[in-house]
Amino acid sequence: MKTPKLIFAVVLCFGCRAGGDLSAAQEESARSAASATRPSPSEALDKLDQRRPVPLLPMMAKHQKENMREHLQAVQEVVAAAAVDDFDRVAAAGKRMGFSESMGRMCEHMGAGAPGFTEQALAFHHTADEIATAASNRSGPDILLALSNTLRACTNCHATFKQQVVGSLSE
Repeated sequence: MKTPKLIFAVVLCFGCRAGGDLSAAQEESARSAASATRPSPSEALDKLDQRRPVPLLPMMAKHQKENMREHLQAVQEVVAAAAVDDFDRVAAAGKRMGFSESMGRMCEHMGAGAPGFTEQALAFHHTADEIATAASNRSGPDILLALSNTLRACTNCHATFKQQVVGSLSE
């Protein structure tokens, strides 16, 4: 009599165990399905960031960021040189951010997929030209005003646009 009860208990335990494994498998499957529909952190950030995308190939995006870091270095040099009335250094740093034909072509190329980007980028470079002009006039207050206008152009552009790295420019 003990044997049938023992067999029943063993079958019941294995049945519970198998049911438990099935439930765990179902839970894992549900978790996988949920994570497949859940956006990645990068995708979630992209949806939250409502700025207009500038589609760029990876090398273009890298080049653009390098240029912006160079602009930040030039801003730092303008400030440091203006602090000691070194107008020649202010002018040189301002010119590095200023407009040139090659910079204009690059802005047009980078902004081809984002209406309004090229115009804002060119406005930045032309505004930076005012720094060199103020330095040639040896006017500290005018240098600071021109730098303020240039930084406003930076801020406006960064508030409007974001890089969107793409595999091809037809995306």
